Order: sequence, then C-alpha cells, then structure tokens
Amino acid sequence: MFNSKMQNFPQSRSAVKRKPAHGKRLDFDAFRTKDREGERPAQGRMDISFFFLIIVLQTLGLIMLFSASYVTALQENQNSLYYVTRQTFFAAVGLVFMIGISYFNYHWIRKFVWLGYIAGLVLMVAALFFKNEHGANRWIAIGPITFQPSEIMKFIVVLLFSHLIAINYKRMKQLRYGFFPFMIVLAPVLGLLVLQRHLSGLLIVLAIACLMMFIAGSKLRWFAALAAIGGVVLLLFAMLYSMIKGEPPFSMFSYVGERFQNWLSPLEGDITGSKWQTAQGLYAIGSGGLMGVGLGNSTQKHLYVSEPMNDMIFSIICEELGFVGAMVVILLFVLFVYVGFTIAMRAPDKFGCMLAMGLTLQVGVQALLNIAVVTNAFPNTGVSLPFFSSGGTALLMLLAQMGVILNISRYARKPVPKTQEEPSAKSDDRA
Repeated sequence: MFNSKMQNFPQSRSAVKRKPAHGKRLDFDAFRTKDREGERPAQGRMDISFFFLIIVLQTLGLIMLFSASYVTALQENQNSLYYVTRQTFFAAVGLVFMIGISYFNYHWIRKFVWLGYIAGLVLMVAALFFKNEHGANRWIAIGPITFQPSEIMKFIVVLLFSHLIAINYKRMKQLRYGFFPFMIVLAPVLGLLVLQRHLSGLLIVLAIACLMMFIAGSKLRWFAALAAIGGVVLLLFAMLYSMIKGEPPFSMFSYVGERFQNWLSPLEGDITGSKWQTAQGLYAIGSGGLMGVGLGNSTQKHLYVSEPMNDMIFSIICEELGFVGAMVVILLFVLFVYVGFTIAMRAPDKFGCMLAMGLTLQVGVQALLNIAVVTNAFPNTGVSLPFFSSGGTALLMLLAQMGVILNISRYARKPVPKTQEEPSAKSDDRA
C-alpha cells in the first residue's frame, strides 16, 4: 500500500526536470544520455556524414599535395611523384586503421590513459637528444622512420583531460578539481615543448586543454591567472636556461622576437632572409584572385614558396583555386567541427563526449592556426594543415583519431524531440 501511494504522489520539480547549474557551459544531460558502468548502448552504424567529410578532405588534400609538391619533389628527389606517392600510401593505410578502430569500443582506451601519458613524456624527453634543423629538437629518427612525439602527445592530452573531466565533471567549478589536476599533468608537457622549441605544438596543446576545461565548466578567471603565472615562470626559466648555457638572456626565445617583427612588416625591407616564406606565401595568395590561376598552374610553387607541400600548402590552394576554392576548404573544416561536436553531444557518456570534442577541437584549432599563419594573421610558427600537408606518421595518427570519433558515433544516441517532453516540465519552466 505504501508503494502504491508513493507512485501516485506528485513528483517534485527536480524529479520532473533537472535544471543545469548556473553558468554551466555544457549540459551533459541535454540528450538524456547515461553514464553508468555496464550500461552501454548497442553498437550501431557510424556517422556517414562525418566519414564522408573525412574522405572529401583527404581526397582534396592529396590532389592539392600533388599540385603543390611535384616541382619540389623533382628538384630534391628527381621524382615528381615522390611526396604524393608516399602520402597516398600512408592515407590508404590510415583509412584502413580508421575503419578498423571505428569497430573497437572506445572505452578500452581509457584503461591505458596513465600508461600512455608516461610513455608520451618519455618520447618527448627522447626527442631532446635528436638534433634537428634550426636548433629545434622535435623529431625522433629511427632509420627511415621519423615522427614527432608531440603529435602523439596531443592525442594523449585529449584522452587524459577527457578522463579527468569524466571523473570531476560535477565539481569542475571547484579549484581543487576543475583546475589543479589538469595543470599538474599539463605542466610537464608544456615544459618539454618549450625545451623542444616547438612553439606551434605548445600553442595547439595549450589551446585544446583550455578549451576543453572551459567547455566542461572551469571558471574563466582561472585561465587569466594561469596566463600571468605562466608568463612569469617562463621568463624565469628562460633566464635560468641562458645562465646555464652561458648565452645572453632570453636567447632561447630570440627566434620568437624575430618572427614577431617579421609578422608586423612581412613585405618591408629585405625579404630574402627570414621573411622569405611569409612574403612568398602572401604573393601566392594575392595572385589567386577570385577564381585562381587554375589547378596545377601556380607560379609560386616553382621554388619560390618554402615548404609548399607542408606548412604553406594553403597559399598554393589560394593561388590555384582562388578565394572561392580557399573558402570551400575553410567551410569543409567548419562543417567538420560542427559534425564532430554533434557526435560529441550525442555520446553515451561524459568521457566519450569530451573525447570526441577534444579530437575535433584539435583538427579545428590546427587548421585555424595554419590558415592564420599563411595569411599572416598570426606570426609564423610552422604548423601543418590537417589532411593536406605532407607527413606520413602525422597522417596515420590523424586518421586513427578520426577512427575513435567514428567509433563514438556508433554508440551515439538520438536526442529526445522537444515535443516528447512531459507537459509538467514545460509548465514548470513557465512558472
């Protein structure tokens, strides 16, 4: 009798509809998903629109890579197909990996999050002992295989932050849970990137980390304090480094000041030195006009633009396809981010939501930074354009991460239509 009376008892407002906490940026319950162990939805079909976007971006990337690289490839390797052949091979292998990974339950990755973090730090330290060009220590070369540990570390940071947010998502507005744990694991990564003189990697990792924390509910003023404290620590570290090396103060960041000056006046004075890449890229963009000079007809790729198949490939896109072609590429990346966020918001749990969102942000932030650098809206930092720039191991890593997002989409739940909400909930909102 007691149970029957309780069933007829009117539900409280909180039981009918739980309102999000004040200032909460990401309503994890907006799509009525569950986050209980052992209560996972059945695996379904992958998100076809996201898969199609990846194929379109990768196909367009290979076409533009061939057009942008064949002159340099012929000059350096006596084979005009060198870069596109190599990239096509890695793209084919990466797509196989992507489809294969899309069938594996993404939750198993979470079991290795701390092991992956330690392994990533070891690889980052190991890169310091490999001498690279321009005084940077970003690459590890083992025989014919070369790769950047920072590419792996980007994924590990997203994975680790997703894990921490899933644990602390209800306490993200508390400094103890929503800030300190993230900074403790992030500080060694940023420190190693500084030692590697990898400015673009530092910016991308920091941007992804801060955006994920902000979306999950961390307070904005914490990031302002972090910027102030981080700036002081960085200056002290630079002075200590210069004293140990016996170099002038802040010598380890001298290249940053030079790039900043070149950014302010890219076409003034002598452009045959450090300004060359930026200046020639701007000439290429200006030559494209509205419709471009035509696919394959670029002049600037004939040994004028440095790294036309890598960091500066967007300038060749602008020259050959014009403003219209450049906008198509930008809109494809915007659509990529939109569909990726849609998959994230329909994930069955908080970990899947933040993992899909973080991986989508990684591509979006990197594409935005590359386009900003090429157009001189941001100082030159040497960042590649996802799906377009040459780089075999980076492409494999990228497509593997796309496989993770596709796997999350297989478990995605459809949102409950608003028309199906309880009438009592609607009247309660009006009240």
